[in-house]
Amino acid sequence: MGEKPLRILACGDVEGRITALFNRVNTIQKKSGQFDLLLCVGDFFGTSPEAEADWEAYKSGAKKAPIHTYILGAASQETVKYFSNSDGCELAENIIYLGRRGVFTGASGLQIAYVSGREAQQEPAPSYCFTPKDLTALVTPLVSNSKFKGVDILLTSQWPRGVWQYSNNPEVDTKCCGVSSIGNLADKLKPRYHFTGLEGVYYERLPYRNHLVLQENAQHVSRFIALAKVNNPGKKKYLYAFNIVPMKSMDPTELVKQPQEVTENPYRKPTKDGKKEKSAAIEQEEEPASQFFFDLGQKKQQHNQRHQGAGRKRQSEGGDGSFQHKQPRRPPQPTGPCWFCLASPEVEKHLVISIGTHCYMALAKGYLTPNHVLLLPIGHYQSVVEMPSDVVEELEKYKSAVRKFYKSCGQRTVMFERNYRSQHLQLQVVPVPMQTCSTEDIKEAFMVQAQEQQMELMEIPEHTDLKQIAPPGTPYFYVELDTGEKLFYRIKKNFPLQFGREVLASEAVLNIPTRSDWRECKSSREEEEALTQQVRSKFQPFDFTMND
Repeated sequence: MGEKPLRILACGDVEGRITALFNRVNTIQKKSGQFDLLLCVGDFFGTSPEAEADWEAYKSGAKKAPIHTYILGAASQETVKYFSNSDGCELAENIIYLGRRGVFTGASGLQIAYVSGREAQQEPAPSYCFTPKDLTALVTPLVSNSKFKGVDILLTSQWPRGVWQYSNNPEVDTKCCGVSSIGNLADKLKPRYHFTGLEGVYYERLPYRNHLVLQENAQHVSRFIALAKVNNPGKKKYLYAFNIVPMKSMDPTELVKQPQEVTENPYRKPTKDGKKEKSAAIEQEEEPASQFFFDLGQKKQQHNQRHQGAGRKRQSEGGDGSFQHKQPRRPPQPTGPCWFCLASPEVEKHLVISIGTHCYMALAKGYLTPNHVLLLPIGHYQSVVEMPSDVVEELEKYKSAVRKFYKSCGQRTVMFERNYRSQHLQLQVVPVPMQTCSTEDIKEAFMVQAQEQQMELMEIPEHTDLKQIAPPGTPYFYVELDTGEKLFYRIKKNFPLQFGREVLASEAVLNIPTRSDWRECKSSREEEEALTQQVRSKFQPFDFTMND
């Protein structure tokens, strides 16, 4: 058995909304169990009289933090007064100020490096700033140790400049966001997770590698996550939950595993001759051609080629005419035969209903009911949480189109995904006639059958992204109902593979128990072709790929 992972929450700027934060943490802990730590970046304290009164209640002991909470120092002159000691100390029960800069090592061996405040160039700096000397004092003792591989977590309030290179763009003004000294710090400390605040947006960058491919030994990847402010009006994500086993307890081969969508290191300059960069860009442009190898009607074929050409143009030209690495890299490739990769000879092409740029829709083989379809990525991604943002975006468009399609047929939409013993994501989308049962009945059927099998399905809050609770590689089962309610189960072992179908086929829902196993629901190829054609023509008015 490996080491038990720590369960950690990270939070953006609290700005004095301390009780609001802890209420949210309490809600999360009631639903999904106790977390070990809460780490806060950005400005923890606020300047309003309400914020000061709220803090007094914690300082006096009238209120108590429900979790060990570690915070960074002031990032503005107005909040300096809350930090009398620059070396860090407990400010109230369970609320610990880490200090100006340093490394905190927990009892488990988890190593957290941190730098408070904003960058200042000159000495003496204001007390809410750090200087180049602070960064040198932090880095030197760590990297001078020959066994140093990196830190588990890096907390900074300011962003690293240019972190978005080779990746998805954040919603910030990239001309003036972040400082390069934090980028250099991240490059040297190689954190597995780097959290920042201050910019008021949520941004999760694709993971980046810490080694040069084929020139250096493989190292672990780094994940950069910026978080929004607590209770921000736009409902941007300010709390991020993740599991981590401290680096020192990990098996080295596990530690250096590279996720499918890993990119180059954003803080390092590309190779001098630029050859490697160019070939990657060319390869990425040529890749999609193999997707369009069969005809869904002449109009569709022309549409896809037009769409593809436009996509390439957008991809290669920035607004200023410069090349942008905005698109994630070429999709990962399957290691063996895959029944669901659209470019694969194994795929049953006669079941395909609609093809987009990144996703496609197909009739489910051994369907539960005649309109039962699958939504799948064209590229080889194992689960929703491993897909880049542009693929997720198109999948959402398909989900919305299918919901409208089913509604027009008087049906509710139930979607489920089983990320367990499957190598290519299949989102099952099943219609349930509205007169048969309510969404509440369907939800109850899932809950009851899960309990019978000693599984605890938990309800995920509406705005929670699956990535928050299931890091890539986590086996899980997930249901989305037509009300937007989501149910989630983290698979431990021996999960019943047909569970989703069994619930929907049961007497409580569709009452077709004999169709609970797809292998018992075989149709001839002619029947499948006829049904696919039928569903395709009924879906056409809702198919955004035809109407773009």
